[in-house]
Amino acid sequence: MKKLVTCGEMKNLDSATIHKIGVASEVLMERAALKVVEETEKYLGKNERILVVCGSGNNGGDGIAVARIFHLKGIRADFYMAGNKEKMTRETTLQYKIATGYHVPEVNNPDWSEYTTIVDAVFGVGLARPIEGRYAEIIHEMNSARAKKIAVDIPSGVNGDTGLEMGIAFSADLTVTFAYRKRGLCFYPGRLYAGKIVVADIGIYEQEAVKASARCLEKKDLKLFPERDPGGNKGTFGKILFVTGSAGMCGAAYLSASAALRAGAGMVKIQTVEENRIPLQILLPEAMVCTRFDEESNEQLLSWCDVIVIGPGLGTSGESREREQWFLTAAAREKKYLVLDADGLNLLAAHPQWKEFLGENVILTPHIGEMSRLCGKTIREIQETLARTAIDYAGETGTVCVLKDACTVITDGREDIYLNLSGNSGMATAGSGDVLSGLLAGVLCMYLKTEEQPPMVLKAALGVYLHGLCGDLAATKKGKRSMLAGDIIEYLPQALAIGEEESKL
Repeated sequence: MKKLVTCGEMKNLDSATIHKIGVASEVLMERAALKVVEETEKYLGKNERILVVCGSGNNGGDGIAVARIFHLKGIRADFYMAGNKEKMTRETTLQYKIATGYHVPEVNNPDWSEYTTIVDAVFGVGLARPIEGRYAEIIHEMNSARAKKIAVDIPSGVNGDTGLEMGIAFSADLTVTFAYRKRGLCFYPGRLYAGKIVVADIGIYEQEAVKASARCLEKKDLKLFPERDPGGNKGTFGKILFVTGSAGMCGAAYLSASAALRAGAGMVKIQTVEENRIPLQILLPEAMVCTRFDEESNEQLLSWCDVIVIGPGLGTSGESREREQWFLTAAAREKKYLVLDADGLNLLAAHPQWKEFLGENVILTPHIGEMSRLCGKTIREIQETLARTAIDYAGETGTVCVLKDACTVITDGREDIYLNLSGNSGMATAGSGDVLSGLLAGVLCMYLKTEEQPPMVLKAALGVYLHGLCGDLAATKKGKRSMLAGDIIEYLPQALAIGEEESKL
């Protein structure tokens, strides 16, 4: 599990390291420069010529130090002070003086075509407004150059919190970021502008009063899944009810239920319309199908299940509305685990009074369009405030919110959140969300009988990470363009096997 920081958190960590721990800022700058040089050297060939483009802030100081270290190694390296020399920080002024003393070449009007590698040290995480004017022209020239491109800490022009492009952004092949990965290097397009991302340890760590608020999971965290009880039975491993599938929409019900079974759920029942009975029984004979919707049948289904999934292919008809309202109300009363997805969310948006039935046992899985309908923000507003939107809605409803995007946000409404970095563009295909809802239900079943109960938000984050990992495994065999939602399910066994192997280490 890796920690992620906002720009504000990074500044506080940096300050605490300097003023409370006592590590001089000059020492941190030297460490940062050495790490950039170390990582850049892995990509250098013969007859390299490096240009480091520097701003007047401390990011520029890092850059001047990079140029000096390369110069003293005998590698041709120049630096170009793009920033205002009269506004250089104390640390950058010192680096400039040292570079001058070592006769590091400084250029004033670079010929970009002369360089084989360009290092961006213009702006760091402190950039607060869009880049324009002369700076925009410089970054355009840097991007246009036919050279390897390295970014120091974060590509200039990328918002360190949201990943959004601020006017124009440097397009790097490699970004060497310090201490912790910034959130803006998780969200798109910042993650794309960064290229390969290396997190370098320069001696800045969390402290009691200064913490990183976000996390991302990695393969070794799959060991958090509990071992399967060797003496268990199908009832032990969880019973899931799917309130899914309207006429002509049995595919969503199939994908969701199939994912749950592949994730290890012991038993599955699908409540759907009569038209879907035969297709579902052919596609998924392991599932039980119920087409009754009356008080007696509903009570029996409610009593039987441990987890309820509402929404995939449900539709928004009057009958669908009645089905959802009944099970939402009953699940809240009986405190059943609930995953609400797809049309389940669209119906919730149309009936906001239903929020009273939501709570800590509920996982919501909206994509950005569904979230727009739920919270009233425009899609653009949500894209600009992805993490904050998820935190606010989870806090308002008391649920775990899984806000799906290329970088999915998972939160229970507190500032401690998870950003998911597994998965790929091949998963942007019909049915992928249905698979996720079933997989999340399957993960909830894993913990039904365990003594140790991780927070719901972590269970949800594990499910989202596993979903993305399956997509990554599928992409290696199927290709991103050709991937189908069913391919994600196909690779669930392989992904879960990775978790079992991690548990043995």
